[in-house]
Amino acid sequence: MSDARPPGGEETAFIAAARANDAAPFALITERYRRELQVHCYRMLANYEDAQDMTQETFLRAWNGRESFKGHAAPRTWLYRIATNACLDFLEKRNDRTPVPAELPGAGAEVPHLQPYPDRMLPEDPQESVVARETIELAFIVAVQHLPPRQRAVFILRDVLGWPASKVAGALELTVASVTSALQRARVTMRERLPGRRLDWRSPATHELSDDERGVVKSYMDAHERNDLDALTALLRDDLRFAMLPDPGTVTVTARDAVDGWVSGGLFRRGRDDWRCVATTVNRMPAAALYLRTPGDPDHRLFTIAVLRIVDGKIAELTGFDATGKPWLGLPATL
Repeated sequence: MSDARPPGGEETAFIAAARANDAAPFALITERYRRELQVHCYRMLANYEDAQDMTQETFLRAWNGRESFKGHAAPRTWLYRIATNACLDFLEKRNDRTPVPAELPGAGAEVPHLQPYPDRMLPEDPQESVVARETIELAFIVAVQHLPPRQRAVFILRDVLGWPASKVAGALELTVASVTSALQRARVTMRERLPGRRLDWRSPATHELSDDERGVVKSYMDAHERNDLDALTALLRDDLRFAMLPDPGTVTVTARDAVDGWVSGGLFRRGRDDWRCVATTVNRMPAAALYLRTPGDPDHRLFTIAVLRIVDGKIAELTGFDATGKPWLGLPATL
């Protein structure tokens, strides 16, 4: 199956912009793909800031290689191919610098570079851009990171973006047989990492929070602001999976042990902390931004963001991220 075809209107305009040697019209056309390319890079890298960098690298490579665009594929396809290979090059360098992570109970290898993805930076039309809720959720992003980089690229291009095997083979300079083999191995790993979840990633999924999720987030924030540890404990499942990044480790603990650990670790001081919270979403998941006011400070300052996975009215997974110094989250630094 060949991707070659006569250039259409979009391709003709793109070729004209490339041939004009004028960066302005070329950038105007490529810019419309920024958000979806950045999500693609995030799925590959699990780090928002790295995804930003690789999206910019994609545009730079596209401009420098503009003569290679012949109009036989859509500009979107051409840019995705560049972005995927930019991410593979980046991963090769990052893996050379980063030791192989240790195995964690119930979670597999840790992902120390994981960052949340702000929903406000997602494409405006998630269905058209093939951004389904499951493929941006933290569990999916972490699971994908357990795939070797090239296998990861095959899986995302085939099962998330829905590319045919021949197009993936061309983008990654592989044979169709090797693409098929890589996809089969990737699917096995994803089933192991995401037991009980559907694997038809191309099907559009709802991205609106349920009333149940909103209610739990409100109760979670209320418990923080009242320093009500019993109410907080009651919101957590007894098989809670908890991680506080960038600290290493994901653990499964009882609700009481989790709260006791937060108190002993200094995250809560019974009755003495002054919290304010803001409901938000990241990675298409419910979240709470936590602001702490320390003695002598007139302001509540952004401290952390807690991303929640809610099952049957209780918090099944809680992933905390250090939110300081991250303006891209779109949250005010102080309240």
